Amino acid sequence: MSDNAGKEQGLQAGTPVPWRGIWVAAERTGERAADVTLELLAKARVLGDKLGAPLAAVLIGYHVDGLAGELIGHGADQVLVVDHPELASFTEEAYGGVLAGLALKYRPEIILAGATLMGRAYIPRAATILETGLTADCMDLDIDPKDRVLLQTRPAWGGNLFATIVCPLRRPQMATVRPHVFKKVLPDPARQGEIVSISPEAEWLEHRLRVVESVKDDAGDECRLYGAKVIVVAGRGVEHEKDMALVKELAGLLGGAVGGTRPIVDQGWLPERLQIGQSGVTVSPRLYIGLGVSGAVQHVAGIKDSEIIVAVNKDPDAPIFDLSTYGLVGNVGLILPELIRQIRLEKTGRVV
Repeated sequence: MSDNAGKEQGLQAGTPVPWRGIWVAAERTGERAADVTLELLAKARVLGDKLGAPLAAVLIGYHVDGLAGELIGHGADQVLVVDHPELASFTEEAYGGVLAGLALKYRPEIILAGATLMGRAYIPRAATILETGLTADCMDLDIDPKDRVLLQTRPAWGGNLFATIVCPLRRPQMATVRPHVFKKVLPDPARQGEIVSISPEAEWLEHRLRVVESVKDDAGDECRLYGAKVIVVAGRGVEHEKDMALVKELAGLLGGAVGGTRPIVDQGWLPERLQIGQSGVTVSPRLYIGLGVSGAVQHVAGIKDSEIIVAVNKDPDAPIFDLSTYGLVGNVGLILPELIRQIRLEKTGRVV
C-alpha cells in the first residue's frame, strides 16, 4: 500500500476526486470517548464550518460501535467504525494501517488526533504510509480558507517560541494536538448523524506484534494532573526542596493536584511529566494557584484557559499578575504556611 500511496494521493498528480472533509481519530477511556477526542471534535467543528466541510470521527477497535452516538452528539456528522477482533489490542502497525487505508479510500483533507501515548504511536505510521506531513503536539489550529490550508501551531526551539506549520502540497494534512488545549462542548442528544460500519481489508490489519497481556499502569496521584479542577503549581519562588511538602499539603487540602515549572523539574523536585507549560502539560483547571511562578510566556501557554488564577510572588511586577484573578505579593515561604493555616481553620474551625 505504501508503495502506491504517493501515486494515489498526490495533489500534483491531478486526481479527479478531491480531498474533502475533516476527520478526528477517536480514542476511548473505558466505555466513553476520551476527553481529547471530544475536545478535538469541538475544534474540528469550527474548522469544518470555516471550510464548509463535513466532520467525521474514525472509531477503530473491537466492540467500540457503542461510542458512535456520543461522537455524533459532540459534533460529528459521520462516524466511520472499523470493528474487528484483530483490533482488540492496540498495535501501531494495525491501527496505522487501518487509518491510512481508510484515508486512501475516502480522502479526507485533514486528520486530527490526540497527542497521547496512543496517538503518538500510530498516527506517524499512518502519515508515513500516506506520504504526507504530520505536525506533532500542536497547541492551536486554524484554517486559511482561501487555500484550505491547516495552520498548525506548536512549540519550537525548546519551547521558547511558537511556530505555525503548513502542509500546502500534500493531503491529508495531519496533526496531533495536546489534551486540554481546546474545550469540549456540551453534547446535543438530539443531534443526528450517519454511522458507517467498514470491514477492514486484510492488508490494513497486517502487523508483526502480538500482545500477550495488557497491564494497567496506575501512576497514582501524578496522573491526576490531567483534568484536575484545582492545580497548585510550584515555581522558582519555592526556594527549598523541603517546601515542596507544603505545596503538596495545600493541594491535598483543596482536593487538587500538584504541578511545577521547568526550574522545579530541572532541580528534580518533581518528575518531568508534571511540568506545566509550552514544553510540558496543558491544563485548564477551575482554580490555578501559582506559588513563586513568574509568568513566563512558556508557562502561561499551558495555563491560559484556567478559570481562576491565584498568584503568589514577591515581585510586584511579575508578569503572572497581569494574568491573575487574585494576586498576593510576598515571599512564598511566609505566605504558604499561613495560607495552609487559614484553609485548615476554615475547614475545621480550629487553629492548627
